Amino acid sequence: MAYQYDLFVIGAGSGGVRASRVAASKGYKVAVAEGSALGGTCVNIGCVPKKLFVYASEYGHGFDEAAGFGWKHEGVQFNWSVLRDNKTQEIERLNGIYGNMLGNAGVEVISGFARFVDAHTVEVDGKTYTAERILIAVGAKPFIPTFTGSDLVVSSNEMFYLESLPNKALVVGGGYIAVEFAGILNGLGVDTALAYRGEQLLRGFDQDVREFASEEYKKSGIDVRLNTDVERIELADATNQNGARIVHFKDGRSEEFGLILYATGRVPNVGSLALEKAGIETGKNGAVIVDNNFTTSADSVFALGDVTDRVQLTPVAIKEAMALIDYWFEGKDNNFDYDNIPTAVFSQPAIGTVGLSEQEAEARGIDFRVYQTDFRAMKHTLSGGTSRSLMKLLVNNGNDKVIGAHMVGDYSGEIIQGLGIAIKAGATKADFDATVGVHPTSAEEFVTFSAGSLKERK
Repeated sequence: MAYQYDLFVIGAGSGGVRASRVAASKGYKVAVAEGSALGGTCVNIGCVPKKLFVYASEYGHGFDEAAGFGWKHEGVQFNWSVLRDNKTQEIERLNGIYGNMLGNAGVEVISGFARFVDAHTVEVDGKTYTAERILIAVGAKPFIPTFTGSDLVVSSNEMFYLESLPNKALVVGGGYIAVEFAGILNGLGVDTALAYRGEQLLRGFDQDVREFASEEYKKSGIDVRLNTDVERIELADATNQNGARIVHFKDGRSEEFGLILYATGRVPNVGSLALEKAGIETGKNGAVIVDNNFTTSADSVFALGDVTDRVQLTPVAIKEAMALIDYWFEGKDNNFDYDNIPTAVFSQPAIGTVGLSEQEAEARGIDFRVYQTDFRAMKHTLSGGTSRSLMKLLVNNGNDKVIGAHMVGDYSGEIIQGLGIAIKAGATKADFDATVGVHPTSAEEFVTFSAGSLKERK
């Protein structure tokens, strides 16, 4: 059968753009359908604008810390609309770059949301398109539970376009998005509470990291409330839809907030795809099920990135796209390694982690030792700040290889990237010890751990 395209990509996010561009450069006739802005979540309503907001919010703490270094900063004011609009201008610039990249590669961009007709056919705005292969790369979307007043909250999507900042905000959730936005709001001068129904924030991270970070968030000015859950929300004034909200908590307390952000997880964005028409199987939360070569239950349909709910990170989607290209054009069976992926949480303080947590290493039955320290960074000897940094290394006793590295503190994301290379390459604790530290830096702590830093494990 003759098809209109060799490849039709649904979703022009990081993974979809990479796959379509490279496939087109190798001779495929490619089209990509996108119903929103080019670049996907990361570029438009995710990691890029969020990081810009993090930078902005860090100045709030920086002004407070500058006095100890001799700086006077009287009359400093923050203008939300300037930040918001400058961010939007930058995102629009990136949208244009993505459009040019696709166009220059010979990829046809189709505006609109695609849905399946069958395993070789999709429909966009009433028009059908056929392809030998179809790639699903639609990402994920915020999940907000349904309860009384859930229509009065916002998700991370809306946070980038608020008309104004509230005086007081509640962030609900305990994951990385929740702690990042709590830090952003707090740094921009908003009275911020962070409510999580569980015992501790950041489930899935190393326990010491979770406990340490939570205490540091409190020091920064965030009102961290654990074991706290929302029962219902109502308007303080029923005639003013944009006014304050009253949150009724399950413990019987009630409190008024100008903004309520729900950051309670993300789910695969498959609702409008009509996957059943192509015979595509899904798993938990609607995640598209794929094999090691990203092939779905329909042989002509593939999926990668957040929609498969493996590891929801932009660089992972890009790497998966390249692995899929190798499978298509080189016939290489994929053996994508999801271990030792460096990850950063741009909270304040930031978190960087790569490899196993202490709890994961224990669950795997590994014989290992832990080096750990926390300290007050040099900057705060003059700033007067009370924040501290945490660093931790896990070492396999059987072969001396470093199997995990974790940090809470300034520049954690930058530092963990370098450690990720070392751990991926199989570096040993002896290799770390033989490396000369850069002085004076926080990062040098990772190459100066001695027996005196060994943690006593239970």
